[in-house]
Amino acid sequence: MTATLAKSVRPVAPVEAVLGEGPLFDPRIRRLLFLDIKGEALFAYDPQTEQTERYAAPGMVSALGLRRKGGYVCARRDGFAQLTLGAGAVEMSAIFDPEEEVPGNRFNDGKVDLSGGFWAGTMDERETDKSAGSWWRLSPDGDVAKLAHGFHVTNGPAFDPDRDRVYFTDSARRTIFVAGVEAGGFSEKRVFLQFEASDGYPDGMEVDADGHLWVAFWDGGAVRRFSPEGDLLEEIAVPAPRPTSVALVGDRVYVTSARVGLKANDLAAWPLSGALFEIALTRPVSPPPRYFEG
Repeated sequence: MTATLAKSVRPVAPVEAVLGEGPLFDPRIRRLLFLDIKGEALFAYDPQTEQTERYAAPGMVSALGLRRKGGYVCARRDGFAQLTLGAGAVEMSAIFDPEEEVPGNRFNDGKVDLSGGFWAGTMDERETDKSAGSWWRLSPDGDVAKLAHGFHVTNGPAFDPDRDRVYFTDSARRTIFVAGVEAGGFSEKRVFLQFEASDGYPDGMEVDADGHLWVAFWDGGAVRRFSPEGDLLEEIAVPAPRPTSVALVGDRVYVTSARVGLKANDLAAWPLSGALFEIALTRPVSPPPRYFEG
C-alpha cells in the first residue's frame, strides 16, 4: 500500500469565507489565490509571510486559471471573463456568456486543460433543476463549446497528463466521472467512483505528480487521495465539515472551505469553517502549472 503523505493540518487564513473555492497558486507572484464565491471576494495568501490580502470582486467569481499573457481567465456568474488584480480590487472584462438564455444558472468550478483551454461547469443556482448543468470549454482562440449537459452540481475538472484523462464530478449525485481527453473535449465518459451518504459529496479536486487524485469532500470533513485505479490511499480529516477544493503546491496541499448553510450550533462546533487550511506532506507532489493560452 502507498505510504501516507500527510504530516499535519492547520488553518492558515481564517477568513470565514461564505463559500470558499477555487484555490490556485500563481508562481509569478508566489501567492495562493482563492475565492469566496458568495462573498464576492478574492484572497491572496503568501505562504512565506502567512499574510492574506482580500480583494473585493465586482460580482461572483467561481474559478480561476493562469493566463499566459498575464492576469487570469475566470468563470463568473455569467460566463467567461479575463481577470486582473488592481489596487485592492478585482477587475474583470467579459469574454462570453454561453448560457445567457438560462438565467437561473451560474458558473461553478473550472480549470485550465492540457491544451491551454479553460473548462468550467454550470449549475442551477437554487439547485432545484437537477439536470440544468453543463460543461463548457473556452478555447485559446476564443471559441466556446459545450462539452456535456445534464449535470446537477458540476465540480472539478482535474487533468492527468500521463494518462490523457480528465476527472469531473457531479457532486450532488456523489459521482466522479473519468474520461479520455481529446482535442477540445473528452471521450468515453464512465463512472470512476460512486460514494455513499456517509462519505459526503466529492467537490473540488486535483491530480498530483504521481497521478493520484486528491478530492475535497463537502459534508465529509476530509480530503481523500485515490489511485488512478480508484483505490482509497489516504484520508485526511479537516477541522471544518465543508471543505470545498484543493491546490497542490510543492509539499503542501491547500484546502478551501465554506460556512454557507451551517447553523449556529454547527459554527460553534466548527469555528474554522470558511478558512483556508494547509496540509503538510512528507514530500512534494505538485504538478507543473498550466496556462490558458488565449
